[in-house]
Amino acid sequence: MQLRYNYRVTPDAAQRTALAQAFGCARVVFNDGLRLRQQAREAGEKYVSDADLSKLVITRAKTTEERAWLSEVSAVVLQQALADLNTGYRNFFTSLSGKRKGRKVAPPRYRSRKDNRQTIRFTKNARFKVLGNGRLRLPKIGDVPVRWSRTLPSEPTSVTVIKDAAGRYFASFVVQTSEDETMPEVNSEIGIDLGLTHFAVMSDGTKVTAPKFLRRAARRLKRLQQALSRKQKGSNRRKEAVVKVARAHARAADTRRDWQHKLSTAIIRDNQAVYVEDLCVVGLGRTRLAKSVHDAGWASFTGMLQYRAARYGRTFARVDRFFPSTRMCSDCGRINDKMTLDVREWDCPCGSHHDRDVNAARTIKAAGQADFNDRGAQVRPGLVPAPRSEAVTHPDAACSTRSVAGISVLQGGEDVKAVRPT
Repeated sequence: MQLRYNYRVTPDAAQRTALAQAFGCARVVFNDGLRLRQQAREAGEKYVSDADLSKLVITRAKTTEERAWLSEVSAVVLQQALADLNTGYRNFFTSLSGKRKGRKVAPPRYRSRKDNRQTIRFTKNARFKVLGNGRLRLPKIGDVPVRWSRTLPSEPTSVTVIKDAAGRYFASFVVQTSEDETMPEVNSEIGIDLGLTHFAVMSDGTKVTAPKFLRRAARRLKRLQQALSRKQKGSNRRKEAVVKVARAHARAADTRRDWQHKLSTAIIRDNQAVYVEDLCVVGLGRTRLAKSVHDAGWASFTGMLQYRAARYGRTFARVDRFFPSTRMCSDCGRINDKMTLDVREWDCPCGSHHDRDVNAARTIKAAGQADFNDRGAQVRPGLVPAPRSEAVTHPDAACSTRSVAGISVLQGGEDVKAVRPT
């Protein structure tokens, strides 16, 4: 199983300059390759193959006066930039043909130096190395200090250096592990109904209050954004104000991610099977509740549940989004009339009295169990890689989280800390 571990790195001034040069060279190679393929398409010529593209925009380009400076960075960085371009095209083509599930994928776009996220990747061919003193040796960049929170389980196959909008640098390692991490089996199974007032309502009656991290940070964000709007465009102070706003957003996002990691770990640890409703987050993000929907972060939370279940031998399943979980009685199975959002409790003709959210969680659990058994699926689903957004940084770098009503979030095991903005 492939896992990704993120650590905060703190390059010095010279290393930041070298990283900026590497970011720029990778961006130029990516854009050159994209431009050649677009020109070939407009001229009705044959699609430029990956090998030919590498010769044109890397090997031959280094011999020209306009691109001679590409030799100043690691060749692996440039090759991986083209690999990202090729992956983007493959995803676009498979999406057009219908082989790729999910939303339609757009063709690759040009990269800009003003993008909020800049990345470069080193593979084993680059001969990067984690030194004994804890530093990360990157070719043509130097030995970069790393804030280690825990040791890597195995030798990394690649490392991606990331610079985010807040000006922070991260090293993201990909490791391959064959260790069996299956947790001991437990008898409990649970259904989860996600919402806004309560972030999660469990089928056993437990309710987790929505922390609303973005709402809590609204006052500070408003002040910083007002200060940004007063700065003259193009000035250095405006650039500083942009970074301050980005850091405030990063603090809210890191705190949310840290809280979701702890909650998902506790749920997976205590339950053998977890069933959730497949919500249309994209559609809900276009309604008047968009800010609250994005603040909740349902998609990232269910993603954490899914890959943790695969890693630790638990069952995870999604119930169809059109399943009438709210209107169906969890006792008799009767589907009642539609209810407005202000109706929080209701009575079924069978005589049962229901809490709206708890009843929905129970019906989701029942539907998930029935669907899972009908499909004849295995007890352990297939392995899935951890998402790129998983943050594993220094334990002391987490933003403080509030106590959550209804569930105790454990501190041990695989709890993951968020990063502290600088």
